[in-house]
Amino acid sequence: MEKQNVIKQKSFTFAIEIVTLYKILVERKEFVLSKQLLRSGTSIGANVREAEHAQSKADFIHKLSIALKEANETEYWMDLLFETQYISETEFQAIKPKITELLKILVSIINTSKGK
Repeated sequence: MEKQNVIKQKSFTFAIEIVTLYKILVERKEFVLSKQLLRSGTSIGANVREAEHAQSKADFIHKLSIALKEANETEYWMDLLFETQYISETEFQAIKPKITELLKILVSIINTSKGK
């Protein structure tokens, strides 16, 4: 239960940071990649919240697996935005460790839930 609370809190805080970054990107007139980042970055926490009320262990694992896929996609958009110079190294380094941490936590919870 404790890990669920940690992932819930961290994914929500991360979503707030993604919304903030999205606003910055829109000010810089970047609309397409920023929208992808917003969608995937906020979806992580939404799927974690759905997993809280899963109907079964399999449903719980499934919802967290979707959150993991969204986290992986978010990392892709972050890397792409950095490599195409839409975000600075400072902006990238401020958020990159957080998505890496979310990925690790999600993998750990999923593996533990599967009994691995």
